Amino acid sequence: MKVTYTTSNGRFAVELDSDSQKDAFESIAQFQEVFEEGVCGKCGSENLRFVVRNVEDNLFYEIRCQDCGARLELGVMKKGGRLYPRRKDKDGNWLSDKGWQRWNSKTKSLE
Repeated sequence: MKVTYTTSNGRFAVELDSDSQKDAFESIAQFQEVFEEGVCGKCGSENLRFVVRNVEDNLFYEIRCQDCGARLELGVMKKGGRLYPRRKDKDGNWLSDKGWQRWNSKTKSLE
């Protein structure tokens, strides 16, 4: 079965192939997790850009706010390579602002 899904802001439309309702549900959920991120968690701006950075042959995926410079890092699952938003720190604690972070040049750290 083919399912056409459009994000709530109308920015993206995607056609997903699924074998069952369950598969369609999972595909939509995975798509929404990354592409339905509609506003910056720091400033509320809708002016977002998808960025892929290459550092020493390692690819880093993020959604970046063009207004305040905050970013939401996306992790890559080891199995299957699916992207997901990183909303927890390395110790498993929830990050503030739904995972959106901005570099503070004075403290030289993410906040």
